[in-house]
Amino acid sequence: MKRMGFLGPLGTHSEAAALYLREKLNEESELVPYSDIYSVMQAVAVGKLDSCLVPIENSLEGSVNITLDTLARSEALVVNRELIWGVHNHLMAKCSADEVKKIYSHSQPIAQCRDWLEANYPQAERIEAASTAQAARMVAESKAGEGAAAICTKRAGELYGLHVIAEEIQDNDTNCTRFYELCRQPSHVLPKGEQGRALVICDIDGSRAGSLLEVLQEFADRGINMTRIESRPRRTELGRYIFFFDLEVEGDNHDRLQESIGAVRKRSLWLHDLGEFPIMYALK
Repeated sequence: MKRMGFLGPLGTHSEAAALYLREKLNEESELVPYSDIYSVMQAVAVGKLDSCLVPIENSLEGSVNITLDTLARSEALVVNRELIWGVHNHLMAKCSADEVKKIYSHSQPIAQCRDWLEANYPQAERIEAASTAQAARMVAESKAGEGAAAICTKRAGELYGLHVIAEEIQDNDTNCTRFYELCRQPSHVLPKGEQGRALVICDIDGSRAGSLLEVLQEFADRGINMTRIESRPRRTELGRYIFFFDLEVEGDNHDRLQESIGAVRKRSLWLHDLGEFPIMYALK
């Protein structure tokens, strides 16, 4: 049986997304929780897992930097598919709504619910946890009278015996997170003509004027639409960066896309092509 890792413990958004993916793909696989994103990605890279599902970007809070940085420094990983997951945050507790004094959650959900928290619990202390599921566990283990509540998934709250105080408290109903399913070799090849995305990471000589423009021009000249560009520190010296490019795969642009990646490779100090992959949606 295949083994897929995710950011644990049980009850996280990552687990919910992994359960959904397994069901939709109708695959027999064991879901394995890991304590952090780096560890689960490394487990795939060295062959302890067949794949993992990790967050790459949230629509409100932006990129997940540890995912980007680990991808940039691993030549073993490729993207097998992308899942766009609708985020639903709930406030759950053992106490009543008017007794809440402390609110636990991961930093991302706290930020995603900032306006709601300011409107409803402006005086409550906000305490960061490693995950939404850990936040639910901490609330379950809290002492009576502490007034602890967690922003978490319903599954996490139910696992730890919490009840719902408020549902759907995210500030934006379109809040969603992009997940990558990562593996060492993709289990499929994106058929020619099928829509999807490609990911390219490269290091260019930023000391030379116009070097980034030249790279972008290679895509533009071949009609390749770029949906996202991001830079991250190279982590060798101040002011040196690597670049991440999300590129559209659609219609008959496969050959032109490969030509543009080949041209960019020649202009780069190094380049990682993480492949072409389909996109799945689970927004409700």
